[in-house]
Amino acid sequence: MTTLSLDRNTLDMRRGACPALSAPMQTGDGLLARVALIDVITPAQLAELCRLTQRHGNGILDISARGNLQIRGLSETSAPVLDADVRALNLPLREGLAVETPPLAGMDDTEIADPRPIAEAIRQGARDIPGLAPKMSVVVDGGGQLRLSGLLADIRLAAVSSDEGIRWTLLLGGTETTGSVFNVLRETEAVSATLALLRKLGEKGPRARGRDLAAGLPVPDAPGRPASPFGIFRLSDDLFAAGIGPAFGQANAENLIALCDEAERLGIQSLKPAFGHSLLFFTTQTACETLIAFAGSNGFIVSPSDPRSAIAACTGSPACNSAAIATHELAAKAAQDCGDLLDGSFKLHVTGCPKGCAHPEPSALALCGTTAGISLITQGKAADEPFASVAFADTNNSLRRIADLVRNERQAGENSAACLARLGPRRLAAAVMSGRP
Repeated sequence: MTTLSLDRNTLDMRRGACPALSAPMQTGDGLLARVALIDVITPAQLAELCRLTQRHGNGILDISARGNLQIRGLSETSAPVLDADVRALNLPLREGLAVETPPLAGMDDTEIADPRPIAEAIRQGARDIPGLAPKMSVVVDGGGQLRLSGLLADIRLAAVSSDEGIRWTLLLGGTETTGSVFNVLRETEAVSATLALLRKLGEKGPRARGRDLAAGLPVPDAPGRPASPFGIFRLSDDLFAAGIGPAFGQANAENLIALCDEAERLGIQSLKPAFGHSLLFFTTQTACETLIAFAGSNGFIVSPSDPRSAIAACTGSPACNSAAIATHELAAKAAQDCGDLLDGSFKLHVTGCPKGCAHPEPSALALCGTTAGISLITQGKAADEPFASVAFADTNNSLRRIADLVRNERQAGENSAACLARLGPRRLAAAVMSGRP
């Protein structure tokens, strides 16, 4: 039987490494394999993936921030067997470059254009481009209710309506807010320009990213806040989608199987993993409402008003070798105690180490685990300078003090993100230190 090497000297432990189904990554709870899909699957197929997770892994399945499935707890012996078993399911697996489209692409009456033909042309054209970074990604966003404007991308194509018809804005690096505008192009020009940029990045080598080509380019006006993938969405007169997700993107396989069984009972035939650690089930409005009620009563996130949906938490200790804290335990307590602070205007970033895998963009407030306790950062990334550091035992009290300060100081019409930015690190530090000996 084929086995995989677990030698930490040969396994890439950097944040820039990217796990795959045939190239799993070492973590604290064994090897992790990623199952990336480019189209819908059935509830029965997801349930079978969960059973494979139980058979070959530790029964824990992640849904990543970008909507990839991750199977945890594999061994050097079980990982290649999982690979073969997953491929036997004939799923629409993504191979090669990550070219991502919104989860409702082609089904949403409100989208400007269907991005899937462009995405497929780029995916095929990039097959023979060598030297690209492992995490290189292209986003093709046709608009609609669930845009990918909050996802990082090396190259982004965003549909816009103009007097001359549909055009595609090409941006480099960052999110739709922080990326740089390269050009506005017709569809065929957008494909050729994207492939040319990918070739240029490939020539620069696997450390080159889209932002490296963005020097001197303008940054667009900031779009509105990205939509939450949770809740019920109307796609057409007779098609709706139910957005459901496990808390902090991680689920026990048994619970997901129960959700899939209920979906099958309701006659639901298709679903798709989506951004924001979510699953979208496609069906009638009545079936959506019934499935949402079932999922909510079983601990899943089903609404954008759920405070847990406003927290980005990595898997934490002990599942991650780099993590110094149990992030999910801390995040659950934050959601329970500080719901009014978590109003959806920002992602509370709870990370086990300064790599900040769960939220690589700056956050209005981040909690970073260290060997000495918790670092608190505002308007920055996990590795940035903290405004305060506290013992792990004092984390919940510190977060409650910040929530109390924001509640008392919030001005009319001001959300939590804006209030945190206005208060600044000194006021936040003073709140954290108040009441401490």
